[in-house]
Amino acid sequence: MSAGVVSPETVRVVGDGWEFVVSSPEVFVAFVLWQLLLLYTVPVAFWDYEVLVYAVHLWRRERSSDPTVSWDLDAVQVRVLTIDNERVVQRTVDSLPDGIVDVVVVAEAPIAVDGAEVLVVPEEFSCTATHKGRAVEWARRYHPTDREYVLYLDEDTDASALTCIPSNADVVQFRERPSRSDGLLPFLAEIHRIGFNVEQRAFPFFDVPFYAWGGGIAIRRSLEEQVTWDTQTIVEDSVFLWRAVLEFGATLEIADVYLRNQAPPSVWAMISQRRQWLTGTRSRSNLLPRDYRSLYHLRDLGWALSTFGPLLWVASLASYLGYTDLSLLPVFFPEAYTALSLLLLGHVYAWSVIGLVAYRPHPAVWVFLLVFTPFVVTLHSAGALYGMVRPAKSFAVTRKVVDVAPAAIEDALMDALDLDENQPNAEPPVESDGGEHVLHEASADGDRLSRTKRSR
Repeated sequence: MSAGVVSPETVRVVGDGWEFVVSSPEVFVAFVLWQLLLLYTVPVAFWDYEVLVYAVHLWRRERSSDPTVSWDLDAVQVRVLTIDNERVVQRTVDSLPDGIVDVVVVAEAPIAVDGAEVLVVPEEFSCTATHKGRAVEWARRYHPTDREYVLYLDEDTDASALTCIPSNADVVQFRERPSRSDGLLPFLAEIHRIGFNVEQRAFPFFDVPFYAWGGGIAIRRSLEEQVTWDTQTIVEDSVFLWRAVLEFGATLEIADVYLRNQAPPSVWAMISQRRQWLTGTRSRSNLLPRDYRSLYHLRDLGWALSTFGPLLWVASLASYLGYTDLSLLPVFFPEAYTALSLLLLGHVYAWSVIGLVAYRPHPAVWVFLLVFTPFVVTLHSAGALYGMVRPAKSFAVTRKVVDVAPAAIEDALMDALDLDENQPNAEPPVESDGGEHVLHEASADGDRLSRTKRSR
């Protein structure tokens, strides 16, 4: 048989399958629904396990490093990574606590930043790493430091909450707390994501952490020299941590200190960001042990499939109310399916609530997120689905924007609830001269940060 010709046996099998679907649609629907539900159950169940592991270690008061050892800020060199966003970087440098005296900005083009030494990556420099990884690898090679730790910050990271390196671990991961920029929906998705990300607290107690946030991570200088950044990836932070733990036995601590950064400015920017995250980690998942690799792919698949979850919830409600002829309740084990579906839905709302408790935002944000959590989940997961279907080919920087007045939809909600944007819990808008790259200036308790430039 020549290549490309379908055999009669294949045609017969496909025909029988289609006949079965047409004659027994309820069985086919039940099979699909159970498959989707079970695929999503695996990552959710593992999240529960992670939280349980952390709770047990917390009850035992155990840490992954010596709890009696911490490092003062004079043991830290801060490296802020940027392309050329001078105003954004200046705000970041201004926000650093006074105890930090060694600040380096690694840029792709010359910029002027008060209180920091600006290093420009030469165009002729080449290595295996690309994009952000190339920049930090150049800084590591040609501008070494004698400080104990190198603290890497994104160009928009506000590290004013930092008082020390509260650990003696080789890698200290700080928590992130994105602030709203232009888009309300991306901000709500970030709150939801931060609720899910409490799983990070369990990472030090596993053989391999599942991801890292490079916008606020302190790395022991001696470890960085061993591991290096010279590897091909678009998620250099997670890949560095995987290699550090697996190849060099590095220790990890999750510091319960929140550093502020900026949420994506638009839904499309958020989708592109999530797509890049998923593509980057999946492309280097070969570094992980086989069991972790399998679990990682199941987590990614569950994340991507959760895009369809809200659509199924709406369709199921319509079916239950009799608006559709086709029942979306499986013909076998319907009670178990319903109970498991409600349990998973409860987890989705729990992540939103956990994020809201961590943020304590304006009451209007609570109302909006809790009402529209299913829609927010769809948007948050769309980037993962996009990355599954069409992996990202290159690195893209999430654009930083001016923090404007509330979007129209949030403004309407404020009016409907008779709320004032300038109430104490509200985050005040930032005055701007119209530039594109401006950071939100509200601190965790709503107070504005000082605009006074730091002197060194």
